[in-house]
Amino acid sequence: MVNSVTSVTSFSRNGVSDWVMQRASAVVLAVYTVFIVGYLLFHPDLDYYTWSGLFEQTWMRIFSLLAFISLAAHAWVGLWTVTTDYLNATYQRIGVQMLIILAIFAYLVWGIQLLWGA
Repeated sequence: MVNSVTSVTSFSRNGVSDWVMQRASAVVLAVYTVFIVGYLLFHPDLDYYTWSGLFEQTWMRIFSLLAFISLAAHAWVGLWTVTTDYLNATYQRIGVQMLIILAIFAYLVWGIQLLWGA
């Protein structure tokens, strides 16, 4: 019974694809972090207009969106693993996972709104 419940709440219903997604999203997040840190280091006199100019470029918005989606996927796989390992009560686990999904969705929508909003 536990396998049927955990497979319903799994992101991909396959441990290997969850593992690949976790690693791929980690690579995207690492590249994004290195880029942002590098940009900050190479622009020591950074002002608001330069920073906002960077994020007005379409490629940077797409790169940031990819990072937001990667963060959401990475967080979901990691937190799904934690909840299935440590929460044995089915309804408790499902409830916590629903709260996690809601929070990740809210943060993702908020990030998209910040990137592409007016």
